[in-house]
Amino acid sequence: QVQLVESGGGLVQAGGSLSLSCAASRRSFSSYVMGWFRQAPGKEREFVATISASGGSITYAESVKGRFTISRDNAKSTVYLQMNSLKPEDTAVYYCAAQPAGWSDYIYWGQGTQVTVSS
Repeated sequence: QVQLVESGGGLVQAGGSLSLSCAASRRSFSSYVMGWFRQAPGKEREFVATISASGGSITYAESVKGRFTISRDNAKSTVYLQMNSLKPEDTAVYYCAAQPAGWSDYIYWGQGTQVTVSS
C-alpha cells in the first residue's frame, strides 16, 4: 500500500501561481509513473499531467500546457505541480496518483487538495 499526501492548495487570484506537492510513503516511488488529476464541482475527474518514473517523459492536458509544470524528486519521493497564470476554470480538487511499474492504471490516489482561483 502506498500513501500519497498532497499539499499546497489554496485560494489565489486569477493570474496568480500555486505550487502543489505530493509526498509518497514508499521508497519504490522512483519506479512509479506519477500523475496529477483534478475534479471541478459537477464535473468528472480529468487528467492534468503525468511524468514517467525517471522524469524523462512528461505529458500535459491541452488546457494547462504552457502554464503548469510537473516535476519529481525521487530522493524525496515527491512529485510537484507548479501552476502559473491560473484561471478561474482551474478551480478544482487536485489529486496526485501513482501507477506502479507493470500496471496500466493509476492505482494509488491521494486525498486531494482544493485549488480555488478567483476572478
